[in-house]
Amino acid sequence: MDHLTQHPHIVVHPPALDGSRRVTEGDVTLGLASHLDDVVEILRLADLDRVEVEESDLIVWQGGGPDDWPGLSEHEDI
Repeated sequence: MDHLTQHPHIVVHPPALDGSRRVTEGDVTLGLASHLDDVVEILRLADLDRVEVEESDLIVWQGGGPDDWPGLSEHEDI
């Protein structure tokens, strides 16, 4: 049952109204991402840069996958 401490459980939460997505590890918020590159940087800063962001089973993408960033193009006229 110690596998959770050995392998982080990272969640990229559903997009907010502005398209940003919260990135958490367990109960800890690692950062706020507006693009896939932000997720990579957040994980690098958390010493999790060996995780394959788009393919890892350690990352749970809620409300869309790594290519889903609504808000980046939907609100251009604002």
